[in-house]
Amino acid sequence: MKRRPDMTALALAVTGILATPVTRAQSPGGVATLARQPAVRAALDTARTSEPQTIADQIRFCEVPAPPFKEADRAGLLRAEFSRLGLLNVRQDRAGNVLGDRRGEGSRPRLVIAAHLDTVFPEGTDVRVARQGNVLRGPGIGDNCRGLAVLVAIVRVMEQTGVQTTGPVTFVANVGEEGLGDLRGMKALFGETLKDQIERFVSIDNAGIHVSATGTGSHRYRVTFRGPGGHSFAQFGMANPADALGRAIAKIADWQIASTSRTTFNVGRIGGGTSVNSIPTEAWMEVDLRSSDAGALTALDVKLRELVGDRPAGALPMDAPILTTAQAVARTLGVPAAVSESSSDANLPISLRIPAISIGGGGRSFDSHTPSETFDTTDSWKGTQYGLLLTLALAEP
Repeated sequence: MKRRPDMTALALAVTGILATPVTRAQSPGGVATLARQPAVRAALDTARTSEPQTIADQIRFCEVPAPPFKEADRAGLLRAEFSRLGLLNVRQDRAGNVLGDRRGEGSRPRLVIAAHLDTVFPEGTDVRVARQGNVLRGPGIGDNCRGLAVLVAIVRVMEQTGVQTTGPVTFVANVGEEGLGDLRGMKALFGETLKDQIERFVSIDNAGIHVSATGTGSHRYRVTFRGPGGHSFAQFGMANPADALGRAIAKIADWQIASTSRTTFNVGRIGGGTSVNSIPTEAWMEVDLRSSDAGALTALDVKLRELVGDRPAGALPMDAPILTTAQAVARTLGVPAAVSESSSDANLPISLRIPAISIGGGGRSFDSHTPSETFDTTDSWKGTQYGLLLTLALAEP
């Protein structure tokens, strides 16, 4: 996910509700009534007391590499967890998403809780996690090892306490959220694997207290400059693709975009050339453009070519039931849950007009998308509780 790196203390998603259904659990009063039920109270208590296991899972998942397009090893670990915890019909789809089902008392509403497997870090990155007190340090420890740990914690707590939902819940550890993954996991999930079956969707992504109901769209480009190449001394003065690339990057840095929504652009990767004493035959850059304003993205599109990633933008109305439910859950638990924008797996279902939000998994995350990423476990259990109660409410009609 791509959010501000300093995220404050909690949130998450889980599943379930009482064997005796509580009607209208999505209303503010219904959420409060739900939280007072003995079985739900027991589940919330278990989420808190088992937080050490959740943190241990977070570290364990993070120490299995999941570079872009190579999430198979971590996917295998999550598949084994889903099976061990008793989910039904555990499987992987064509894209590599791991799915597991938990039956409800009825067939609706169909809720999906997801967390992405992949990281932004390339093969060979040292993914060992160091711990000093409450602070964990390691690439991806927040984004999105926290989301995966909370996803598994929800399943574990529900199975341990026997909490039952009215509607079935499908848990998904998905591929392809980061970078040029271009939401390929979500595109397969909504376009093939569970096409026309998902009624509500929650993505658990990174840490903090937040509910994102506005999907920040992004376009990704690779721009390549080519030339004949040659020896740096003998052919000095020949057109140099690296020079052209540098000038292009400087022009991008000077762009001015008129938009009332936050609109950003970033050159994230550059490459090319064969040696220091050769004029390169090729130089390239990868560019990320973002905005929740589709018009602003369109304005940037004319400046670059070769689109290699398209993440749709969109937003839920502020009175959307899934959003008001998330806010009611926060109030019931006495925790803040600011409504924000983010770029996450929820972008795709929002663009398809399927009720969807993205939430944090609790704790605090810093320096996301850097090798020095850290996660503060202080009160992180509140995020697990938040996610649990949210899913219990969303699994009701």
